Amino acid sequence: MTAIKHALQRDIFTPNDERLLSIVNVCKAGKKKRNCFLCATVTTERPVQVNVVKVKKSDKGDFYKRQTAWALRDLAVVDAKDAVKENPEFDLHFDKVYKWVASSTVEKNTFISCIWKLNQRYLRKKIDFINVSSQLLEELPKVTEESVPSGENQSVAGGDEEAVDEYQELNAREEQDIEIMMEGCECAISNAEAFAEKLSRELQVLDGANIQSIMASEKQVNILMKLLDEALKESVKEQMDQISESNHLIHLSNTNNVKLLSEIEYLVNHMDLAKGHIKALQEGDLTSSRGIEACTNAADALLQCMNVALHPGHDMLHAVKQQQQRFSDLREQFARRLTNHLNSVFFTQTLLQLYNKSSNLSVPVSTSAFIQASPTNFFEDLLRYAKLMEWLKNTDYGKYEGLTKNYMDYLSRLYEREIKDFFEVAKIKMTGTTKEGKKFATLPRKESAVKQETESLHGSSGKLTGSTSSLNKLSVQSSGNRRSQSSSLLDMGNMSASDLDVADRTKFDKIFEQVLSELEPLCLAEQDFISKFFKLQQHQSVSGTTTNETEEMDGGNLSRSYMSGVPQTVSSEKDMIRQMMTKIFRCIEPELNNLIALGDKIDSFNSLYMLVKMSHHVWTAQNVDPASFLSTTLGNVLVTVKRNFDKCISNQMKQMDEVKISKKSKVGILPFVAEFEEFAALAESIFKNAERRGDLDKAYIKLIRAVFISVEKVANESQKTPRDVVMMENFHHIFATLSRLKISCLEAEKKEAKLKYTEHLQSYVVYSLGQPLEKLNHFFEGVEARVAQGIREEEVSYQLAFNKQELRKVIKEYPGKEVKKGLDNLYKKVDKHLCEEENLLQVVWHSMQDEFIRQYKHFEGLIARCYPGSGITMEFTIQDILDYCSSIAQSH
Repeated sequence: MTAIKHALQRDIFTPNDERLLSIVNVCKAGKKKRNCFLCATVTTERPVQVNVVKVKKSDKGDFYKRQTAWALRDLAVVDAKDAVKENPEFDLHFDKVYKWVASSTVEKNTFISCIWKLNQRYLRKKIDFINVSSQLLEELPKVTEESVPSGENQSVAGGDEEAVDEYQELNAREEQDIEIMMEGCECAISNAEAFAEKLSRELQVLDGANIQSIMASEKQVNILMKLLDEALKESVKEQMDQISESNHLIHLSNTNNVKLLSEIEYLVNHMDLAKGHIKALQEGDLTSSRGIEACTNAADALLQCMNVALHPGHDMLHAVKQQQQRFSDLREQFARRLTNHLNSVFFTQTLLQLYNKSSNLSVPVSTSAFIQASPTNFFEDLLRYAKLMEWLKNTDYGKYEGLTKNYMDYLSRLYEREIKDFFEVAKIKMTGTTKEGKKFATLPRKESAVKQETESLHGSSGKLTGSTSSLNKLSVQSSGNRRSQSSSLLDMGNMSASDLDVADRTKFDKIFEQVLSELEPLCLAEQDFISKFFKLQQHQSVSGTTTNETEEMDGGNLSRSYMSGVPQTVSSEKDMIRQMMTKIFRCIEPELNNLIALGDKIDSFNSLYMLVKMSHHVWTAQNVDPASFLSTTLGNVLVTVKRNFDKCISNQMKQMDEVKISKKSKVGILPFVAEFEEFAALAESIFKNAERRGDLDKAYIKLIRAVFISVEKVANESQKTPRDVVMMENFHHIFATLSRLKISCLEAEKKEAKLKYTEHLQSYVVYSLGQPLEKLNHFFEGVEARVAQGIREEEVSYQLAFNKQELRKVIKEYPGKEVKKGLDNLYKKVDKHLCEEENLLQVVWHSMQDEFIRQYKHFEGLIARCYPGSGITMEFTIQDILDYCSSIAQSH
């Protein structure tokens, strides 16, 4: 690789005034046969330009050529694919994404490291390096803005400089020397000139003594003088250095004092809690709005003091430790006081609601101003503590978790009784005397209790509506708009029995819709309150997935993440909302299933109403939040409703298979054919513009095919009524039904029904009419047989058995009177076969008339062709046949 790099530098980059810094042997992902080189280069001229150049061998393979070049400033992302495992693949994001596979991981890492360094040095715009090991990204010296020329992307050469600490500690020897110096001369530091003069005088005395001792020799004196000059210079230099070091120590001490004062002021300003806040946390009134606001402000101030960012070493100070302990004690004390107060609010408000539901129990008197509030203001009052709940969630998650469980326990008891009473009234309205005089009295409660709640619709059972209206005050206005505009289910009790008995199914539909309309705002309001009060996220995320499965909660336990005692993510908080709703409204799904089972028991066709209504409410809930409790619960119940609908279809098909016909009476329109008509008419009125129209179309296909098969089966087994009559009448009825209802998915079946009706009508006519002129018909059959044998038609009259005399003899046996008598007997026979409700007698009789006329014309044609000029004619005419048929039809 070194030789290749040298060759590329020499042949390609040196002529272009570029310097090659790094090279990697690569091939395109998926095309490993065609290798090339990616080169990182910089120009030798200013301003410096950094490029990534693609170089490949020529087709002949004897030299390299420059193929593509990209400016490094155009590189947006470098993706190394995996920061942990070795992977030779990497992507470079220029104007598009280029995917490469390096010959080795080492070359790839070296190249990426070089790109990173060039980016740090030469570019203001930083490239994104993803899936790259941090070891490859080495920090380079930072370049100040002053060192970079304006408008140029270039680097200023410079070495790394280490910051020198202003304070340097003296070693032991230096300290000893300074002390000796200080002890020798007290004025050494305070008066440097006096100290120098003292040294000078002492030196002069010594010099004088020395001069006197060496005056004998001039040479020695000169040498001595030189030594003295040098010693003097050295001594003064040492003294000045000592003075400079002493001044530096004084300056360093002053600097340290200033820094110490700044740190003390920082701690005092940020870790001092006002006395008013302390008093609010310890004794603040949690029942009044002003007291709650004071406690909220104090709690926020306490949290700020506890979360102050301490500088290194602050946590070692005893005063800081004491203050932190004091804050911790205040937090624990206030959290305990807040938790106890809210638990008391939950408990007493629940008791207040339950006591109000019983006229025999008195409401206990409470001294708390909050408890004395109206129950309808329960949630508005609780929302005053929302900020404190958020503080508790951030500071003491264990107590926050305990409050959440207690709230669920108390509210679940209250809602369970309310909802059960509500559904009890709904069941009473659904049951009662049907048109057939039967009663579906299957409710588990005593008759006296049922009667009492029925008569007192605005009593205990009616309070769910009151609770719902109060909850709606908390919910957004859009939730209120979704409430059904119909009158309350409980108000339906004031309707007269005749009004409710107009149509049982319509009554059931209204009741079921009212139940869903009451539950929807109730659940939405509670979910909105939980989100606001417990500070949980309830908005759907972008990549959130919708599911109809909810994790069951056992004994009040929430999800593992919730029980871990740590703050939750947005996703887990959404799960927490749904699980809290499941615990609070745990009775809704069973009660809905019981109501659905009762409706299905009353009338299996009620499953059609329930499927449409439930589908619409599920669709509405999913538009708000696909993962919400309401959406999940209604989705689960919708599965049960769909199962009942399928069961209803299966039961109808099963009844078709088990149908038995009487051997002594006419078949007529089969029961399951009439039931299909009733089902289709009802379904079309229910499923008009419904979301689940596809389910109905599938059911139509199954039912109509089963009807076709069963009609043919019964027709084959019929003994009293001819098969053709059974087929004709029932398929005519089916065709009429489909034509009237205009069901688009059954167009093919409608055409098939019409075809079967027409075929069997013609078959019955031919079979029943038979040969009314039997002897004449046999005579002409013989004539046609002779013609078929090769005898010419005009020569048939010369045959002995078929001469004119024989023809006249046969014709005389069928005078008009006998023909009319035969037709009259035929009409009576047809009348016995056909049923009255389908009213096909005249249609069949008209078809028989046409068939008889066709036979008559056939006989006349044979006479004209085989007996030309004989003057032989029938003793009755076509007009006579029309008169006979008309007279017979009118007489009956």
